[in-house]
Amino acid sequence: MRWTQTLVPTLKESPAEAEILSHKLLLRAGLIRRLAGGVYTFLPLGLRALRKVEQIVREEMDRAGAIEVLMPALQPVEIWQQSGRYRTAAEVLYKLRDRAHKDWVLGPTHEEVITLLVAAEVNSYRQLPKNFYQIQVKFRDEIRPRFGLMRAREFIMKDAYSFDVSDAAAQISYQKMYDAYARIFARCGLKTFAVEADTGVIGGSFSHEFMVPAETGENEVVYCDGCGYAANIERAESAVGRSPAGAAVNPSAETPQPEKFPTPGVVTIEALAAPPYSVAAARQIKTLVYLVESKPVIVLLRGDDQLNEAKFASRLGTGTFRPATAEEIFEWMGAHPGSLGAVTTTRRRADIPVWADTRLRGERDMTTGANEDGFHLRHVDVARDIRVDQWADLRTVQTGEPCARCSQPLKTRRAIEVGHVFKLGTKYSEALGAEFLDESGARHPCVMGCYGIGVTRTLQAVIEQSNDKDGIIWPMSVAPYQVCLTPLNVAPQSAAMQLAERLYAELTAAGVEVILDDRDERPGVKFKDADLVGFPLRVNLGEKSLARGEVEIKPRTGAAMSVKQDEALARVVALVRDGLAALGNAPRG
Repeated sequence: MRWTQTLVPTLKESPAEAEILSHKLLLRAGLIRRLAGGVYTFLPLGLRALRKVEQIVREEMDRAGAIEVLMPALQPVEIWQQSGRYRTAAEVLYKLRDRAHKDWVLGPTHEEVITLLVAAEVNSYRQLPKNFYQIQVKFRDEIRPRFGLMRAREFIMKDAYSFDVSDAAAQISYQKMYDAYARIFARCGLKTFAVEADTGVIGGSFSHEFMVPAETGENEVVYCDGCGYAANIERAESAVGRSPAGAAVNPSAETPQPEKFPTPGVVTIEALAAPPYSVAAARQIKTLVYLVESKPVIVLLRGDDQLNEAKFASRLGTGTFRPATAEEIFEWMGAHPGSLGAVTTTRRRADIPVWADTRLRGERDMTTGANEDGFHLRHVDVARDIRVDQWADLRTVQTGEPCARCSQPLKTRRAIEVGHVFKLGTKYSEALGAEFLDESGARHPCVMGCYGIGVTRTLQAVIEQSNDKDGIIWPMSVAPYQVCLTPLNVAPQSAAMQLAERLYAELTAAGVEVILDDRDERPGVKFKDADLVGFPLRVNLGEKSLARGEVEIKPRTGAAMSVKQDEALARVVALVRDGLAALGNAPRG
């Protein structure tokens, strides 16, 4: 490709809309342009890089035995109602109505569609296992799209779905996809690590996320250097969270009956911990009220803990909940936030279910709100004084807490999620009728798994992980072009341009992807643009080096090297193939 015949609108400055470095570089290098919040057009070079990521994904899916299909983005609302996700995933669904007043959704994912397909086409154990995948545009109604392609309303995703006859067989399919993901990200030049993850509204028994370490990542990961444990903060557990911690005061003695005492103006954990009350946060019970699918729920945690809403949603089985307003809380509890509690004798309504974090189990001599503004209760014994309907791990793990597996201190880091594998079980196959007959003729639901890769997000993650002050540093496998030929004199009869034309034809014939910078620009402009876009190799053709019978090969990182003109072709081809091989990519050509 010739630079003048394509569109590479590089920018000197970062647009105001860009929030993180990779987003800035996507825009400055002329790879994408914003149409609206969370909606982007891919320009020629961005599309080339995207297609390369897609091809790596496709090759590894095929290698793992998955079968490519293409499913509709437009889906009837009834199948989402049948699975139950029309309610639980309502907040992310784009909903629309046609001229006949029929309701539809734009697919954020395709569990329902593929399960119905299998229900119609598969009926015997002899037809299993099967794993179907697609690479397709998805739509999610993000509250706050940001960070470019990281959190977009429209994005490209690879989603795959496995169907097996048993849990043991499903585990084999899961491992195949897990291993394929490791190969995909390695071939894209990404350094990733896998962590245990929450299954969210998709559901299932367990899952893993593939993370790219990055300070700008939206995900917080908890990990242990001692045993290798790693989990998303939404899933992470510690030894603290599994058993009561912060032993009660004088646990061998009987706790006195709850005693109300005045606390005028005290409405925070910190205020109660300060003099004259001096009740440590660890000795307080934090009382929260949520509205879960239009019904109130009380949530209790220790005063020094924070509610992990993802854990709460997972235990509830729905993402449709929100903190109650002060007005709603006063109506149900008889007091305002800051004076709330769940002690049975002080509650206005006994029918509101109480969820409690497991760290509170067995705690005594605690302090909580009295459900009367300006008053608290001391000497609260959780087992004696509070009727807990549901115990669950609801708290957010904190750095330094002991690992639940080896007791070493836990650490945290920021990361970008690029892939997610789920073991779904029979949630969708039972709801949508994907069943098979076994050898004896008995009918069973298929055991499912689902596996997603954010293709557009992966592209941006490569940039976020691989850049410097001059621009992008593309791995050879996903670079828009592997080589940028840069003649410094573009006059058709110049020695530089004639050699550039010859190298362009020879490299292309050898299977090397080349862009010829035929712009009549100053050398500095060409060099800066090439570094900004991030081509792995730049071949400079200047009059001085040509006079010596040489050309200059400049890797994107590393020192320039001068080689004889007749050796340039072989050297460039070797560098390209070595770069591909280092990432586990078979060279083409």
